[in-house]
Amino acid sequence: MTGTFTASKSMSGYFSSPFPRRDAVGVAVANVIVGGDAPVVVQSMTNTDTADVDRTVAQVAALHRAGSELVRITVDRDEAAAAVPKIRERLERVGIFVPLIGDFHYIGHKLLADHPACAEALAKYRINPGNVGFKDKKDKQFAAIIETAIKYDKPVRIGVNWGSLDQELLTHLMDDNQANGSPMTAQEVTREAIVQSALLSAELAEEIGLGRDRIILSAKVSQVQDLIAVYTELARRSNHALHLGLTEAGMGTKGIVASSAAMGILLQQGIGDTIRISLTPEPGGDRSREVQVAQELLQTMGFRQFVPVVAACPGCGRTTSTVFQELAQKIEADLRKNMPVWRKKYPGVEALKVAVMGCIVNGPGESKHADIGISLPGTGETPAAPVFIDGKKAATLRGADIAEDFEKMVGEYIEKRFARRTAAE
Repeated sequence: MTGTFTASKSMSGYFSSPFPRRDAVGVAVANVIVGGDAPVVVQSMTNTDTADVDRTVAQVAALHRAGSELVRITVDRDEAAAAVPKIRERLERVGIFVPLIGDFHYIGHKLLADHPACAEALAKYRINPGNVGFKDKKDKQFAAIIETAIKYDKPVRIGVNWGSLDQELLTHLMDDNQANGSPMTAQEVTREAIVQSALLSAELAEEIGLGRDRIILSAKVSQVQDLIAVYTELARRSNHALHLGLTEAGMGTKGIVASSAAMGILLQQGIGDTIRISLTPEPGGDRSREVQVAQELLQTMGFRQFVPVVAACPGCGRTTSTVFQELAQKIEADLRKNMPVWRKKYPGVEALKVAVMGCIVNGPGESKHADIGISLPGTGETPAAPVFIDGKKAATLRGADIAEDFEKMVGEYIEKRFARRTAAE
């Protein structure tokens, strides 16, 4: 890896993955290193009009507080480009230094040239080789963006998307395939075109003078098997840092399942250096949901730790009361809400394991495996809830305030365990 990894405050929960990572070149994006031996980084994107400084600052701040370590913003016209330095300044004024990535299509070369303050304020540029320019203007406009990146020492993500794939390249490959005695399917040719578009663009960028340690590649498609195939091939044929994401993944559980299935397989193979879960939010929905899903994917797979784990049983006929469900939900929400403060105050708190169980069958055992756990009474059981701390029974809670009493005990446990560690260090 080129350079030295500098952890941002939001990356303090990183721990080594048990799975091998591919030898990708490290890329510095402001104070975050992508690739090499650095942790897989969580990225998100705003959906505000970038020209609306107030709303964009608010959403970037919310995404960063949720755990996004890189945030991409749309730069689609002069008003948006002019707003970028104002957004950067406003964020820094309130202590938010998350790297901002400018998303450019069609006229990126002109916007960067006409707005040098924007070019300087951004931490990275994202360009799409499928629409950076057309016909004889394509290479010229691509080169202009790369030269601007070199001038301001900015990395570039070359982001291919099959919804805007270079049609000249695709047509050329289709024609060659047709002339071949054993032609590939149209789907296979399209996959090859995606890979070639990324690799040829990266090669051109390097010829212009942009170092490999300033290039990140992505190849976005919307089908799980296509994503796995494209990135597997891209990783085989290059050692560039790779940004993973299933584009147009969809809404709700469909988008979550599809993205997790595709990226989980690739991450298991050591492929991927940044990830974005592209969820379509419900009208008025929380944009930061995609950040939470990305964190949960990395944490579930054992690559990163972001928030304490709350183990809770699914419930059955023995747990007709909803008390354990409500308590588990509240504990998890409180832990996530408090993490921005706790991460600074209690280093290592993201490794905490909490269990909220619903009956006597697995409750005591699961609670003993956690750092602190409670086994609530199931249907027909004695109305008592044993609490286990560090594997030993510490108390038995009774009465109407069991939930509040346990929440208090979790807070006391965090204070005692992690504050002591801070003092010792």
